[in-house]
Amino acid sequence: MKKRERDVSFWTIAALLAFIFAIIFIVYPFSSMVFRSFTKKGVDGITFANYIRFFQKKYYRAALLNSLKVCCLTTILATGLGVPLAYIATRYNIYLKRPIHIMIILSWLSPPFIGAYSWIVLLGRAGFITKLLSHIGIEIGSIYGFSGMMLVFTLKLFPIVYMYVSGALKGIDASLEEAGENLGSSGMKRLFTVTFPVILPTILSSALMVFMTALADFGTPRLIGEGYKTLPVVIYEEFMSETGSDSGFASMLSVAIVLVSLTILIIQKKFVDSKSYNMSALNPPKVRRLSTGKRLAVTLVVFFFALLAILPQITVVVTSFLKTNGPTFLFEFSLDSYRAVISKMWLNIRNTFLFSFCAIVVIVFMAMLVAYMIVRRRSKVTALLDLLMMAPYVIPGSVIGISLITAFNSGHLILTGTAMIMIVSYVIRKMPYTLRSSVGILYQIDAGVEEAAISLGASPVKSFFTITAPIMLRGVLSGAVLSFVSTVNELSSTVMLYTGKTATISVAIYGEIFKNGYGNAAALSTILTLAAIICLILFNCVAGEKDSLAV
Repeated sequence: MKKRERDVSFWTIAALLAFIFAIIFIVYPFSSMVFRSFTKKGVDGITFANYIRFFQKKYYRAALLNSLKVCCLTTILATGLGVPLAYIATRYNIYLKRPIHIMIILSWLSPPFIGAYSWIVLLGRAGFITKLLSHIGIEIGSIYGFSGMMLVFTLKLFPIVYMYVSGALKGIDASLEEAGENLGSSGMKRLFTVTFPVILPTILSSALMVFMTALADFGTPRLIGEGYKTLPVVIYEEFMSETGSDSGFASMLSVAIVLVSLTILIIQKKFVDSKSYNMSALNPPKVRRLSTGKRLAVTLVVFFFALLAILPQITVVVTSFLKTNGPTFLFEFSLDSYRAVISKMWLNIRNTFLFSFCAIVVIVFMAMLVAYMIVRRRSKVTALLDLLMMAPYVIPGSVIGISLITAFNSGHLILTGTAMIMIVSYVIRKMPYTLRSSVGILYQIDAGVEEAAISLGASPVKSFFTITAPIMLRGVLSGAVLSFVSTVNELSSTVMLYTGKTATISVAIYGEIFKNGYGNAAALSTILTLAAIICLILFNCVAGEKDSLAV
């Protein structure tokens, strides 16, 4: 067989295998869930009973409105906080810039439900701060309910905006702002007429991530929402109901939340496409030097919010080394919590890192191959493959869990309750992020490098594996390290799919909190925090100083 034929055969087989994967684990499960939404126990054939029930019952409509309210307000607050903090941190010579940056990154790398748990420890009905203030006659409101969710989501998600906007601000060509100033736009006017409009696509992209994360989050509203129900919590309750799972209605609610995600994504994409700008960052903006007083003032502001963001991690680390008496922490040093989780929950710890590692290996390999086909072998077929692989981006974790259970709970391929279904859920949930970064990296690699290798006798397949893939690998791996952290922290899909043998750390933390096992929850949360720190160090080693998150 000639080299050309072998190359065509390899990429054809790779595309075919990628399509098979997408059809089996993305198209089929989601299609099964949509079909299930039109079925009802005791009713033959297709029925709209689930949809009619949704619109008739105020409880379910309220859950949808609650989700939208939480997501919209969280997006506004997180963006309103993240953008100015990013501007201050990148444009001014504040003190402790590197430690502040690291604090914000670490808060970003932890799961939201740990933030919810930590704020319960601090501001719950028997929380440290609550009791401290009550001793001096100050009564504060409860952390539970809508206000508590806003606190947790805002402090957890503003780092997303901060990270995106910081990168965009560093990439602006200073000549744009200088031109605006020469034309009479100075100070705040220049900021709102030149700087922010230029980075508006980045702001909107980060805002979309905040919205999607808040919409998909199950742990936070489940832990502190109490009577304020959001759609992911209602979906979970309907699917896991003690009186009998109503998978048809849960599927219908899942379809509803996906439609909301898809609508927001389309609106955001349409707006961003109309506001995109291209520029050269050959003349990056200079850091402005402040007087000592102003420098100290703005540093305190940024440090205060960074401290609030990292406070949940500090709380879980400190409390993990305290003795407990039921749900109460005693001010005595102890390693009892660590002994308990290592002896009783070692399986959870092993599962977490084993499943996540397996998922990341698959994600990196598939993302590199699919990205190459999308960029270098463009066609309608590869465009369709790109669309299929990116589809899970708008599907919340709980919905992915339900769709996989619906599809693989019976028939020829039964995966429910196995480690395989956990790994598959992680792969399809995190694939879009690594795929997009891989595509972006490939666009930055000159195709002439491969052409030169081919002209010297190497086949296109060989040139990919010996030249292109190694060049891509550094950027892909740096993104994969961060994806590994989010996979380790995953709860929304895991809580739907796990069994006793496949439970993970996040599931164990969730269970311990509901059993008032706060000491064990703190020890497990500290393990996740340590994993995030190690991954941050690995990211900086792999990415290098230029792309380091901790600069």
